[in-house]
Amino acid sequence: MDIKEQCVVALTWTLQDTLGETLDELHEPVEFLLGGQDLLPKIEAALQGHSIGASVDLHLEPEDAFGDFDEHLLFLEPRALFPKDIEEGLTIEGSALPAGCNPDAPRNVLYTIAQIYPEHVVLDGNHPLAGMALRLHLKVAAVREATAEEVGRGSCGTGFFRIEVGDGDAASGPTLH
Repeated sequence: MDIKEQCVVALTWTLQDTLGETLDELHEPVEFLLGGQDLLPKIEAALQGHSIGASVDLHLEPEDAFGDFDEHLLFLEPRALFPKDIEEGLTIEGSALPAGCNPDAPRNVLYTIAQIYPEHVVLDGNHPLAGMALRLHLKVAAVREATAEEVGRGSCGTGFFRIEVGDGDAASGPTLH
């Protein structure tokens, strides 16, 4: 079966930056719905017409992947608002930001604690891969027709580096899975 919209494709991949450093590897196949919300549009387009066993290599510029880095999604917040045991790299849903945080910080974004200082915490609402060009090597392990339930949901329940936070008011584009 050839890959087309409204089918499910099981993929493995290697994701690298443009210097060849491996950022992520998926060794066991994971299913994604084409024509839904599981994959980035450029990945879907590249997979169309391929079948089981195909290998596809892609170069994704930031605008085709996770967008440019947005300095307006960086927030310096008082350290006293956060629990003592927070660590750099932890993530916080915008809807769970402590009371007293900047009211302009979108609440439908996932924030990473980028830096911790004695008096302040730096929150970064950018996708961790924002601003990066990426290389992606995909292998097609299986292809099948999507079920009516999958088509109705627009997903197999897995997304390519996405998290859906809140009801989508200010954030746009794909986010970390």
